[in-house]
Amino acid sequence: MWLPSCPPRGIEDAASSEAGNTTTGRWLSISALRWSVEYSKRRVLARLADLIHRRRRSALIAAVLFIAVSGALGGPVFGLLSSNGRDFEDPGSESVAAREQLERASGANPDVGLVALVRTGVPVESAAGRAKVEEVRRAISSERTIANVSTAFTTHNRSLISNDGRSTYLVASFKPISGDAEKDAAKRIEHDLKGIDGVTLGGSAIASIEVDDQISKDLARAEQFGIPILLVLSLLFFRGLVAALLPFATGIAAVIGAFLALRLVDLITPLSSYALNLVTGLGIGLAIDYSLFVVWRYREELARSGPGAAALRRTLTTAGRTVAFSALTVAAAMASLFAFPQRFLYSMAFGGVFVSLLSAVSALVFLTAIIAVLGPRVNAVSPARWQDAIARTARAEGGGPWFRLAHGVMRRPLPVATVAAAVLIALGVPFLGVKFTGVDSGVLPRSAPARQAQDAIEMGFPKNETAPIYLAVTAPRSAAKEVLSYAAGLGSLPNAVAVTPPRAVDGETWRIDVYPRSRSLAGSTKTLVHDIRDHPAPFPIRVGGESAAYIDQQASFRSHLPYALLIVAVTTLVLLFLLTGSVVLPVKTLILSVLSLSATLGFLVLVFQDGRFEGLLSYTSQHALNATQPILIGAIAFALSTDYAVFLLTRIKEVRDATGDEVESIAVGLERTGRIVTAAALMLAVAIGAFVTSKIVLIKELGLGVAFAVLIDATIVRALLVPSLMKMLGAWNWWAPEPLRRVHRRIGLHEAGGE
Repeated sequence: MWLPSCPPRGIEDAASSEAGNTTTGRWLSISALRWSVEYSKRRVLARLADLIHRRRRSALIAAVLFIAVSGALGGPVFGLLSSNGRDFEDPGSESVAAREQLERASGANPDVGLVALVRTGVPVESAAGRAKVEEVRRAISSERTIANVSTAFTTHNRSLISNDGRSTYLVASFKPISGDAEKDAAKRIEHDLKGIDGVTLGGSAIASIEVDDQISKDLARAEQFGIPILLVLSLLFFRGLVAALLPFATGIAAVIGAFLALRLVDLITPLSSYALNLVTGLGIGLAIDYSLFVVWRYREELARSGPGAAALRRTLTTAGRTVAFSALTVAAAMASLFAFPQRFLYSMAFGGVFVSLLSAVSALVFLTAIIAVLGPRVNAVSPARWQDAIARTARAEGGGPWFRLAHGVMRRPLPVATVAAAVLIALGVPFLGVKFTGVDSGVLPRSAPARQAQDAIEMGFPKNETAPIYLAVTAPRSAAKEVLSYAAGLGSLPNAVAVTPPRAVDGETWRIDVYPRSRSLAGSTKTLVHDIRDHPAPFPIRVGGESAAYIDQQASFRSHLPYALLIVAVTTLVLLFLLTGSVVLPVKTLILSVLSLSATLGFLVLVFQDGRFEGLLSYTSQHALNATQPILIGAIAFALSTDYAVFLLTRIKEVRDATGDEVESIAVGLERTGRIVTAAALMLAVAIGAFVTSKIVLIKELGLGVAFAVLIDATIVRALLVPSLMKMLGAWNWWAPEPLRRVHRRIGLHEAGGE
């Protein structure tokens, strides 16, 4: 830690007069530590501001070069990250163990990796129909990574022939290879089958390819939809063309940096391409947040002290400190996703942590260098009327619409708080009836080939054999009778329509397939999995397949969720305590965030589970929410809710520390942040809400959920609940027990004063 050459006079005097006294020596050490930590803490951002101001052009050039290098190295991440069905599974689950046991024993993946729906145009069992099926089988079998291909004729299974007799489907399994290798193989097979009419490919490998392609298209569509709207909103909120472009420069820098970070992590552990959507939307949204806060504070300081180092220094020691602290709270909330073993979620954690921290770095370094170069020209290319409005806003200390709203709310705090809380609770009630589903071809639009193949098989064939429940039974060959008897007993279970005879795949492992009455994620099929696991078995068994994997995923979520909640709660309470010195405000913020989140999840149930606005939003309801979305949306919404709380509480505390007025500090704090927080929320809602245009249902859920959450938080919570509750609590807002007050005095964040 950097220390000045001499300590404060009081410490020096104490040292000279009480050098021999042990108690005083201990006090001296503690006091010196407290002073040096606080001094350095206040000075670090001031020194950064001074450095950037002195070398602003060099700092700007260095930042641009870093962004260019990051873009060159991080840009290819789109081609490196991918997604597949294994993104959503727990590597330590029983279903994964069953798959891996059968893979080792048989040299083939027990899951159906590829489905080829063949419309023969003639009866399938005619000579022409058989010839076409055999042509498709040979084309698929020629791929070196395919372990086996089953047809209606090789298995003598008429369930693979459609009800009208003019279509059939082939099922293929891959050798034990990675999910990415399966997709590469599926692409080669797709190319080989292009010359054969009437063939539609489906299965998990094809669905994964189509999800990847759709994500890339969705990102482009979201940008085409969102960026023009964001430009217009930015121009309106920043009230100047130059200032309006700053968030985009800041956001691009943060997103590019996060892409590079993801690429580096992907070298160590594979990440899911779903994280790219989050990085883009959240990066632009946070950059807008932080740019609004920094630019408007800089405008205040320009109005107060004029251009120069002092304005930049004061901006960073106030708004810059808040931005840094906000980024820490967002990163901490996103880090809660590391508690889950699913690649989909921990990829989102990496993306969220990287982009939140880099958004702050971009705002504190890149944006600061730009405004240092611009100076008063940050307000350039702005109509005279807007220039006057900027000056009035920068000079105003109260009396604006948010100031009046705060006082109006605080005149009747109890009724306002009661009504606002009731609205949030009412919105959250539908979540009590939530139903969950997993990820399959149903998340794709109906136009996607994988979805078409799956729908055709489910509707036009006697039985869907693309997703059996399979069992890995560990028993010696000599126990064949006992294994056969056990398999026969499985056939009597409700919801089981067929059980294949046990097949010995090596000396100690047998495979049994159980075919359910309904599709793999139906309630009756999940009940069947539980019945199989509960059915007495003479030997060790492991149950796998899509249905079992989904059940294991849910169990994994339930077992890991408490750890994620603990991370969020503890980090939120600790960080907000360090900011405010209060134990009441962090707890209140936590409760309000939970209310806001419950309202958001209830709204998603009303829309996606109940199938509302299917035409408007262009989706087909699965009559359930994707099981990962409440966790992911919860982490993001909680992060952004805390982000806005930091903005507001920082300003309220700043005014309270300066004036000691409990009521006016709330009104002035809301006045100084209300416009900024509302603008930030609206623009972030557009940035992430643009994902509503996605063709993939779970991405659509993410976009609408986060957009709704930030708008609810910036309006009902920040404008109504926060001022009303703070008015009722009065001085208790800032209460903490004396031991914690001492801790805060030692390591908490304090106003930078005149730095």
